[in-house]
Amino acid sequence: MMNSTWPVPPPPGSHNQHVYAPSELTDSITSKRLIIPKMPSKRQTGPAYHPVQVRQSFNPAPLPYSAVPPQPAPAPAQKKKIDWPQPVRDYVQRSFDPQNVLPDIPRTEMEAKLKETISATTDANALYSTDWANLPLPQHMIRQERALAAQAWRQESVNLQLDGRSYGDSPKGTAKKRKSQEIAGGNDEDSVSTPPWRTTNIRNGFEDRITYPADRFDKRQQPHQDDNLKGTSKFQKNLEKRQRRFDGGYKSAYKSPSPEPASGPVVGTSEVLEKQYLRLTAPPIPSAVRPERILRQTLDLLKKKWKKEGNYSYICDQFKSMRQDLTVQRIKNDFTVTVYEIHGRIALEKGDLGEYNQCQTQLRALYAQKLGGNPVEFKAYRILYFIHTSNRTALNDVLADLTPAEKREKPIKHALDVRSALALGNYHRFFRLYLDTPNMGAYLMDMFVVRERLGALSNLCKAYKPDVKLRFITEELGFESDGDAAQFICDHNGQTFLEEKDDGLHFLTGKAGQTFDAAKNAAFQKIDIKGQI
Repeated sequence: MMNSTWPVPPPPGSHNQHVYAPSELTDSITSKRLIIPKMPSKRQTGPAYHPVQVRQSFNPAPLPYSAVPPQPAPAPAQKKKIDWPQPVRDYVQRSFDPQNVLPDIPRTEMEAKLKETISATTDANALYSTDWANLPLPQHMIRQERALAAQAWRQESVNLQLDGRSYGDSPKGTAKKRKSQEIAGGNDEDSVSTPPWRTTNIRNGFEDRITYPADRFDKRQQPHQDDNLKGTSKFQKNLEKRQRRFDGGYKSAYKSPSPEPASGPVVGTSEVLEKQYLRLTAPPIPSAVRPERILRQTLDLLKKKWKKEGNYSYICDQFKSMRQDLTVQRIKNDFTVTVYEIHGRIALEKGDLGEYNQCQTQLRALYAQKLGGNPVEFKAYRILYFIHTSNRTALNDVLADLTPAEKREKPIKHALDVRSALALGNYHRFFRLYLDTPNMGAYLMDMFVVRERLGALSNLCKAYKPDVKLRFITEELGFESDGDAAQFICDHNGQTFLEEKDDGLHFLTGKAGQTFDAAKNAAFQKIDIKGQI
């Protein structure tokens, strides 16, 4: 009986013998159905087998590309969690302690040095063997490196003076490039003192990765420095590359450092009245600096333009340029005080606290030299400024510096009364003082009167229930009109708490307490202002 899924070949010796194609067998197996083979003709030309090529060697035949099993993808490397020892944690905490922060060391530079130090000790397996208690803080390391760079610079200048010539005076082909060891002092007598952190018990990895300022002048060490970057993190690699770029490490030709400029101020020779402010990246050129007589003419011109045009961006840029010319020429007199005072007043008027704070910081040093000006006016501004920024430490320092005579002056007495009213929570007295502010102190009080009004309004909602007249709010919180008071309440989502009654508009204090408590808490958050000292 014939199978339904597989064809039966004819008996042996039959004339019409069937030749099976591989595709027919495959299709019959996969499709699970009867395949009727095609019978070849009597005139058969091809053999009934497939020719196979004879092997020429005993090596195994190569597998086709599709037969090669795919290689499994490598598993991603698991980040190893480092258990930082307690001395390392204490070292990091000491680095960011406010009493250890140095004003001339930026926070970003200090963080980079701290990361470099800890990464180096980690790579060297020296986390537990390093004496973290006696290791200098990163800001001290940076200051020491700067001192070494300055010392190397001075040594180079002395060597040039002793030689009686500079590199530019040497004939072509005879100028010799000095090595970094020569600049830093190659012999024992002129050698630069070893940094204190080189004497710690950190192994080779940490010592070799410390960058010394003297090495920056030797371009032939550049390939070696690039090799050292291969083991560091991407952040540290980019940081060191930027540092070498600014130090001249990527310049095509070696240029010796210029001799140190002669001591003393620059004497300007420029006759231009208006000059754009540009940050100095090189020693100032006398031809680009205006002398004092020209700066006095510039000040008169700027005062007229400010009254006529009121373009603060232009005026601020011109005043910064004037301050720069005064600084590079070391001019400190009554004219310098006048420039800083006028710029400070204009910045107050436009609400630019960053520029105002820079002016008041310089004025504090100028007033200490008894150069004239209006110290009483700006000391009062300084008190109000620290009230606005909630800087109690700086405010206490200002109060400690006041003399009994200064405390009796009207601007300072007013500022002290404002401080006392806020400390006691006497908002009624505070707003009476707000309406009677001398000089330009009202601009400073405008910056924190909103939060004080929210605080006072929150207290009113607790003290007066169920409602009060809007006119009462206007008088107590120092508004100019009932419309301003209503607008203030609406600006802080209190429009639903205003109700019209027979005797006028009322404020529903019994229902508004929760809303204005939340507004007060948001207004009294910490203030961070650019330029604050």
